[in-house]
Amino acid sequence: MSLDFDSARLANSWLTPEHDEWRAQLRRFIDREIIPYAEDWDENGALPDELWPKAAEVGLLGLGFPEEFGGVTEGIDVWHSIIVNEEMARVAVGGVTASLMVHGIGLPPVVNFGSAEIKQMVAPPVLAGSKRISLAITEPGGGSDVAQLQTSARLEGDHYVVNGSKTYITGGMKANWFTTAVRTGGEGSSGVSTLLIPADTEGVSRTALDKKQGWWCSDTATIYFDNVRVPVGNLLGQENKGFAVIMNNFNAERLAMSAAMEAFARVCLEDSVAWARERKTFGLRLADHQVIRHKIAEMKQRINATQAYLQLVCQQCQTGRENAGDIALLKVQCSQTMEYCAREGMQILGGIGYMRGSRIERIYREVRVNAIGGGSEEIMRDLAARQYGL
Repeated sequence: MSLDFDSARLANSWLTPEHDEWRAQLRRFIDREIIPYAEDWDENGALPDELWPKAAEVGLLGLGFPEEFGGVTEGIDVWHSIIVNEEMARVAVGGVTASLMVHGIGLPPVVNFGSAEIKQMVAPPVLAGSKRISLAITEPGGGSDVAQLQTSARLEGDHYVVNGSKTYITGGMKANWFTTAVRTGGEGSSGVSTLLIPADTEGVSRTALDKKQGWWCSDTATIYFDNVRVPVGNLLGQENKGFAVIMNNFNAERLAMSAAMEAFARVCLEDSVAWARERKTFGLRLADHQVIRHKIAEMKQRINATQAYLQLVCQQCQTGRENAGDIALLKVQCSQTMEYCAREGMQILGGIGYMRGSRIERIYREVRVNAIGGGSEEIMRDLAARQYGL
């Protein structure tokens, strides 16, 4: 059986020559502009500002966004986005994708629910890579349970006055705008609204969260709002209807994370196989020891099953049969497969796998953020159960 990273793609009958062309174009960019530098970026805890315009030029930032704002939609489907996450996983520095592509969750609420003026102000510079936007939902007192958020927005004349804080905000230190979930009404989801808050507004402050287990090069922040006055025109969607705006985002985010995690697992398999073929113990290659062969076979089995699940759910989305419960359980499947393959890959590499500098080592310390971010495994199972009427 083939055990390299690319062989698994041959099993996807939904891909066309156009998809292959997009992958080749994207891979050339990643091989040239990201892979040679990504490990140093991670160690230094930051990405260079010039990466965003370069990514925009190759079409990475605009993928799936309206052409009137500088995006690309013609001929684009769910598989193009899946390919992005697969190819970025080859870098094995999750913080690169997290920060570079955070507009993928910060910008859709603006494009889908903002006024024409707001869209024109925000979308073109974000898609050109000259400005940035982040999604601000999680709070110090709660994360996955969005309906219980506490940051308040009180209407005073033609402005909302916002007070509260958000934390674990990816891209938060460099963002020019925050797509922010706030409470404008009573308790629960029916009192939530979504506001676009410029980062330079008086009363907005932020502090960096730079002591993370993984995603070191990802810009992460806590954002504070102290009597921040936001024009009513910055409301995204309707007042007290912001929960739907937020939920509209989650399925795409979870699907993207799932694709990345499945690809991370394949990276672990590829590097494990390469090491097992090269390393010798007791006069034999590691690959000649039954215990190692069984580890590799189990990794491949789990990846195959996860890939099939991913393709099924993606095709459901492509044909308009998107199901939030299936997407939630897919994310759990992918995080568990990623964790298993990273753990077994570390075992196969042994001591060298514990040293910084290998792809498996970086993936291993980023397992938990994938299992938590976008909705924890526990929340995902519960969401699925509710979707299925339990």
